[in-house]
Amino acid sequence: QVQLVESGGGLVQPGGSLRLSCAASGSIFSISPMGWYRQAPGKQRELVATISPGGITNYADSVKGRFTISRDSAKNTVYLQMNSLKPDDTAVYYCNLNGVLGRYWGQGTQVTVSS
Repeated sequence: QVQLVESGGGLVQPGGSLRLSCAASGSIFSISPMGWYRQAPGKQRELVATISPGGITNYADSVKGRFTISRDSAKNTVYLQMNSLKPDDTAVYYCNLNGVLGRYWGQGTQVTVSS
C-alpha cells in the first residue's frame, strides 16, 4: 500500500555534497512524519533526521549543521541535502514513513565518501 523509493546516492570525495530523494506512493504521505536513517557495515541502523507533516525537523548531533531534511507534499517526496560529507557518513541511507498502522522503509541507497 505504501512504497518508498530512494535515489541520489553515489561516490563523493570528502567535503562534497549529495542530495537524496525519497518518493512515496499512497495517500498518507502528507500526514505522516518522515525520516532518514543510515546503516554502516557492522553497525546498527541510526537515526539521521526527521521531519513532521508541519515541517518541524530534528537531527542527529553528528549531522547538525551539515544535513538538511525537507519535504514536498505536492510531489510526495522527502529530501536529504548532505553537505561537507565525511568518510564517517559512508552508509546505506534508508527513507522511513512513520504511519499510523506501522513504519514503512525503502530499499536504501548507498552513499560512499572516500578520496
